[in-house]
Amino acid sequence: MMISAFCEWLSNTAVSMVIQNVYWIIPTVQTVHILAIATVMASVVMLDFRLLGVAARSQTLPELAHRFLPWIWGAVVVLLVSGSILITAEPGRDLLNEVFYLKMSLLACVLVLTFGFQLLVRRGGEFWEHRRMIARVTAVVSLVLWVGIVFCGRWIAYVAHG
Repeated sequence: MMISAFCEWLSNTAVSMVIQNVYWIIPTVQTVHILAIATVMASVVMLDFRLLGVAARSQTLPELAHRFLPWIWGAVVVLLVSGSILITAEPGRDLLNEVFYLKMSLLACVLVLTFGFQLLVRRGGEFWEHRRMIARVTAVVSLVLWVGIVFCGRWIAYVAHG
């Protein structure tokens, strides 16, 4: 009940009204959101495929991480900002939808996993090179979580809410 009241209040704020009524804001923000998703996914695939040993084997893991982790974290910030704008425009669509909470749970898990991966890479790539099974499992879990986030993002529009 409190979430419904919050959604009602938020959708009637001046900021939400502007986002709802200026015809170009939502499509522009959605485009930025999609481009950030593409950036994250491309970077994640490169790192995870390296962990799996199927791509970029000529580069060390620390080299690849140094190249792609800033793209992941930068794109995540863009996703959080653009996602917040989209939620502000239609709070009931997201905040009253169980799939949204699944998406946020998956996001929290993958961000913790990515942060842990980053910490271990900073200590040296040897950890991953000498623990191939852990590297493979980490890569698969990462890919599953990120793909799950993308699927949940799309399903939000098709699952009844409220």
